[in-house]
Amino acid sequence: MAKPLFHVFSDDRFMDLTLYQYGYEKCRPLHSFGPSIRNHFLFHYIISGKGTLLVDESSTVTKEYKLHGGMGFLIEPDRINTYFADREDPWEYTWVEFSGLKAKEILDTAGLSTETPVFTPSSPQIANTLKEELIHLASSSSESSSLHLIGHLYLVMDAILTGSSSRNRTQNGKRSQFYTDEAITFISQNYMFPITVEDMAQRLNLDRSYFGKVFKETMGIAPQEFLIRYRMSRAAELLKTSDITIKDISIQVGYPNQLHFSRAFKNVYGIPPRAYRQNNRIIKK
Repeated sequence: MAKPLFHVFSDDRFMDLTLYQYGYEKCRPLHSFGPSIRNHFLFHYIISGKGTLLVDESSTVTKEYKLHGGMGFLIEPDRINTYFADREDPWEYTWVEFSGLKAKEILDTAGLSTETPVFTPSSPQIANTLKEELIHLASSSSESSSLHLIGHLYLVMDAILTGSSSRNRTQNGKRSQFYTDEAITFISQNYMFPITVEDMAQRLNLDRSYFGKVFKETMGIAPQEFLIRYRMSRAAELLKTSDITIKDISIQVGYPNQLHFSRAFKNVYGIPPRAYRQNNRIIKK
């Protein structure tokens, strides 16, 4: 597989895990990318060859990682990274860019972050499974269904989670995840009402600031931002699949003020609700 491959995934109906782009490349010597900042998580698996990853951990500290075939590396959103192929033995890799409500939880459990970005497989079998799933994604035809592609993304994430030699198994992580899962359940059952972060913390009998810290550490975003995105995702689904008026959709997702709803929707999706409906309407046959 010597020909570079690149695909963009445009179906935004998936919340727990979703794709943005994925592909494969056998790089030229010293081929580089960055310094840059990503909007989503980006994971590379190195099939062969060598390269270097530079991660800006702070404004004054840049950490260097020398990588080779059989290893992977994670790039987190909103962090400055640079990576480049070796001069003598340039790397060949496949990659996937993704996000979703469960993305950070999976990566945290796998022990991957800006501070620990290198994935080392726990066994040759895991390495081969991860490589095959990523190559399958990169080789998928344009006719592949969204469910097919998302299914293989889940298999990729399963290999990363179960096969990481730095997997996190701490009890504290389990407790934080329990609180976060309970909060997400509360949101899913009450997002249509005027709930607040205080309501979530009170439901869990936690101090508000502690709850906010635990939630953000687990999910990568603050609970208020998660609530907004959750509401907007529900609104987007109704805009695409129903004839309900935008005013009624606004009320159904917890925004009695339609103007406030439209502003929040545009902040998340980049366009107003009416334009989103025109561009993404699913016509029932």
